[in-house]
Amino acid sequence: MAHNMLPEEVEAKKVYLEMGLSEEEYARAKEIMGRLPNYTETGIFSVMWSEHCSYKTSKPLLSKFPTKGPQVLVGPGEGAGVVDIGDEQAVVFKMESHNSPSRINPFEGAATGVGGILRDVFSMGARPIAALNSLRFGPLGTERTNYLFKEVVRGIAHYGNNVGVPTVGGEIQFDDCYSDSPLVNAMVVGLIDHKDIQKGIAAGIGNSVIYAGAKTGRDGIHGATHSSDDSISEDAKPAAGNPHLEKRLIEACLEAINSKNLIGMQDMGAAGLTSSGSEMASAAGTGMLLDLDRVPQVGNDMSAYEMMLSETQERMLLVVKKGKEQEFIDLFNAHDVEAAIVGEVIEEKVFKIKHEDKIWADIPVDALDSDAPVYYLDSKEAKYYQEFQAMESSTPEVDDYPEMLKTLLIRETIASKEWVYNQFESNLDNKTLKGPGSGAAVVQINDQDKAIAITADSNSRYIYLDPEVGGQIAVAEAARNIVVSGAKPLAITDGLNYGNPTNKEIFWQMEKSIDGISSACKVLDVPVISGNVSMYNQSEGKAIFPTPIIGMVGLFASLKDITPNSFQNSGDFIYMIGKTDATFGGSELQKIVENEYTGKAPKLDLAIEKSRQDNLLKAIQAGLVESAEDISEGGLAVCLAESVIRADGLGAEVNLTGDVTEQLFSETQSRFVVTVNKENKGKFEALLTDAHVIGQVTENSVLQMNVNEESIINEEVSTLRQLWGKSISKRLKINN
Repeated sequence: MAHNMLPEEVEAKKVYLEMGLSEEEYARAKEIMGRLPNYTETGIFSVMWSEHCSYKTSKPLLSKFPTKGPQVLVGPGEGAGVVDIGDEQAVVFKMESHNSPSRINPFEGAATGVGGILRDVFSMGARPIAALNSLRFGPLGTERTNYLFKEVVRGIAHYGNNVGVPTVGGEIQFDDCYSDSPLVNAMVVGLIDHKDIQKGIAAGIGNSVIYAGAKTGRDGIHGATHSSDDSISEDAKPAAGNPHLEKRLIEACLEAINSKNLIGMQDMGAAGLTSSGSEMASAAGTGMLLDLDRVPQVGNDMSAYEMMLSETQERMLLVVKKGKEQEFIDLFNAHDVEAAIVGEVIEEKVFKIKHEDKIWADIPVDALDSDAPVYYLDSKEAKYYQEFQAMESSTPEVDDYPEMLKTLLIRETIASKEWVYNQFESNLDNKTLKGPGSGAAVVQINDQDKAIAITADSNSRYIYLDPEVGGQIAVAEAARNIVVSGAKPLAITDGLNYGNPTNKEIFWQMEKSIDGISSACKVLDVPVISGNVSMYNQSEGKAIFPTPIIGMVGLFASLKDITPNSFQNSGDFIYMIGKTDATFGGSELQKIVENEYTGKAPKLDLAIEKSRQDNLLKAIQAGLVESAEDISEGGLAVCLAESVIRADGLGAEVNLTGDVTEQLFSETQSRFVVTVNKENKGKFEALLTDAHVIGQVTENSVLQMNVNEESIINEEVSTLRQLWGKSISKRLKINN
C-alpha cells in the first residue's frame, strides 16, 4: 500500500481500521488535528493508541495499585521503577511481555524480549545485573508445544548469554490453555547510584536529539498493534535481535550518563521512534522535530511511515545539550555504535516529522501520550465462577500414595527445570550466590555485605478459579519466596497477561485479580513500581487463564541471612509452619485425578500471611533456621521430596496425623517447611508459635512419611531425584 496515500483515500478506504484504529478513534484523531490525518499520521496514532502502548483499557485498573513507599525512588511511568537499597544505591527493575512475537517466531520473539527489557533498565542509567523469565506453555509432548518451548528457551539463552547479563532464575508452568499461546515474560534488575538515575525527557528548547544503535529497517512494523488484538498475522514477523550490539550499547549508554550534558534517554521499544520521541517530549512539556533524512537506515528507500513505526532492536534516543552533540557521537563511535543527530527539542508542543523536505506528521504531542484515549469497560462476573463457588470442597481419591508422589514429581510444572537453566549463563560475574532452581535467586551487590533476592511467580489456576483471591495468592507466593531465602520483600513489578478485555467476563478477571494484587501489596508492604500489560492472549479460540506474573525484589540485612531451600544437617528438626486442611481447588492433584480445575481457590488470610512471613524472617535473621521452603504446588509431600532431592545424601522421617491425602498433597496456603538445629529449638518455637515439629532430617537418603502411625511413603531419594530431574528432557525426547 502506498505510504503517500492521500488523506481522503485513508478515510474513504477506511485504512485506519486495518491499522488498528476504531471508527471512534479515527474520528477523535480528525478532531484533534482539525483536518484529515495523512497516512503516516494515521499510523502514528494507531500505534500510540494501541493497548500495548497506551494501556487504554487497563489504565483505570492500574490506578488501584499502591505505588508509593519510603523505599520507592521512581514509580510507574518511567522506563523502569527504582527502589532504594541503602548506601545511596538503588535497584532498577521491570518486567515486560513478548507474547505475540514469541508465538509467531519463538526464538526471535523471546530473544528480543530480553533485549527490550534490558534497554528499559539501562535507559534509567542502571547496569543490568540479573535477568529472570516467567514462561507458560501447553503440556509438553506435542510437536508444536515442544517446538515453542525449545525455541523460546534457546532465544532467551542466546540473547542473555551473549549480552553478558546472567539469567539467575525464573519459573515455568504448563497448562492446556497456553497450548498455542505461550507467555514469555522477561524481568531484568539493574544496579544504580542515586545520583545517576536518568529519566526519559526531552527538555530544553533547542537541545538536540541523538539516535544511537542499529540502523533502522523494516522490522516489526506495527508490532505494537499486532500485540493489541486477538488476530495473529504470520506476516507480522518480530524484529531480530543482536545481543553483541546491545552489549556495546549498554556500555556506551552507561558512560553517557556520566556527562552533565545528557538531558534524557529512552529506548526505542514498541512503536520505535514514535513512542520514544513523543513520550519524551510529552513528559517534558515540549515538542520534538525529527528529520528522518538523518536517521541511519538499512537502505535509503524507507518511507516516513516505515521509519516511524519500525521496531528495529538495539536503538536508543537521547536528548543532549545543544553544542555538545559531538561528545556523544564520539562516545558511541568509540564503542562501535553508530550515532547521529536526528532532531531537536522545540517549543511548540507538537511531534513533527520531516523527510525529504516535506512534513509528514505534525501532531499535538500530548495527544499521543498523556491524552491518549482511556476506556472504562464493562465487566460481568464470570458464569463459571458462580458455579465454582457453589461447589462443596472435596478431596480427590488417591489409591497409591507413593505412586502419586512420583506422578507429581514428573509433572512439568513441578519437575526440575534443569534442562532449561543449564542453557543459561547464570553467574557471569561471580555475584550470583543462589541461581536457577531456587525459589528466589540471590545476587550480591558489588563486594559488600549486601545482596538482593529476586523472584517471579504466579499460579494462574487459582486466579482462574477466583481472580481476587488468586491475585492475593500471587503476591503472597512471591513474598514467601523472598522471605524463605532470608530477605525482606521491597517492591514488585508485574506482567499482567489476559485475554480479550472487551469480553466482559475477561475484563472482570482483570478487575478482580488487580483488586487482589492491590490488597495483598498493601498488607505485605510491597508497592508496585513498574509493570506491563499484555492482552488478547488466546489459544485455539479460547482465552488463556488470567496470568498476572509477580516479579519481586527483596533485600538481605546481611549475607549471613542467605538461607538454603534444601535440608542441611542430619538430626535437625523439621517444622511445618501453619496447619493443613482440604485445599484442592486448582491443585496439581485435582488436575491429575479429575483432569480439570474446579471449585473454590485456596483460602488466604493476609493478616496471618504477613505475621508468619515477618516472624519467619526474624527467626532467619536471628540465626535460628538451617533451611526454609514454602509449600506450594503438590503440597507437603512434594516440598519434602524437593528438600531432600536438593540435599547432599540426606533423608527425612516425618510423622503426621489426619486424612492422608490432605496431609500429603493439599495446597493450603501460608505454610512453610523449616529445619532447625536442636540447640535452637526453644528459641525458634518462642518466635513462631504456629510452627510444630513434624519430623527430623536423617542421614539415610530415604524419604519416610508416616500418617496416623502408618508408613505411607518410603522412597529412596535417588529414585525421586531421577524422576524429578529427567522429566522435562524425557518429554522433549532428549537423551541426557
